[in-house]
Amino acid sequence: MDIGVFGATGVIGSRVVAEAVDRGHRVTAFTRDAARFPAEHGEADWRVADWLDADSIATAITGLDVVISAVNAGHGIADTIANAGNFVLGAQAMVRALERHPRIRVIAVGGAGSLEVAPGVQLVDTGEEFTTTLTEVLGVPAEYRTVVRALGDALNVYRLSNRHWTYLSPSAGLIQSGTRTGRFRIGGDQLLLGDSDISAEDVAVALLDEAELPRHPQRRFTVGY
Repeated sequence: MDIGVFGATGVIGSRVVAEAVDRGHRVTAFTRDAARFPAEHGEADWRVADWLDADSIATAITGLDVVISAVNAGHGIADTIANAGNFVLGAQAMVRALERHPRIRVIAVGGAGSLEVAPGVQLVDTGEEFTTTLTEVLGVPAEYRTVVRALGDALNVYRLSNRHWTYLSPSAGLIQSGTRTGRFRIGGDQLLLGDSDISAEDVAVALLDEAELPRHPQRRFTVGY
C-alpha cells in the first residue's frame, strides 16, 4: 500500500515508518520542518507537510491509501502542554483534507485518558486518582491533564465526521522505545487492566496491522501488554 505518516520523526512515528518499510509498503514520511529529516532517508520518501493546515495535508496525501497520524503538539512536555489545542486543530484539518480524498483512511494516535474505567467514566475524570497517576506514576505535571483532554476532544472530531477513520488509544503508561514483540492485548473503549504499558515498537505493529486489515472502522481501539 501507499502509506503516509505524519509525525514521522517522533517516538511513535519513526517506528511506524520503519515498520511499514519492513513490511514492504511504499512510505511517505511527513514532517513540518525539512531540518528534521534524518540523515539517512532509507526507503521512505521524506516530504514537508503541515499537519495543522488542511490544504497542506490534502496536497500531501494525494494518491495514498492510508494516512497514519502520530503527531505531537510540541517538543517536550512543557511545549506540548502549551500547544495542546493543536491536537484538535490538527484533527479538524485532517477531516477537512479527507473530504477531498474520501477513499483515504486515517488512523490517528491518541492517549489513554479518554478510555473508560467504568461505564461512562473516563480515566481523566477520576479526579485525584488520575492526578496521582500523572505526577507520581508517569512523572509529568498535573497540567498535563490539558493534553489528555485535548486528545479526547480530537477523538470526538473524528467521531463526528463521516470519514474513514480509526483512533488508537494505547493504554496507560508513557510510550517509550523498547522491544518489538508483536504480542499485545487489544481492547475497545475500556482501559485494559493490569500491565497495560506498551512499547512504541508494538504500537507501530498495531497501527500497521490495522492499516493492512481494518478491524476498527470508525471506531477507537486500545492496545497494551
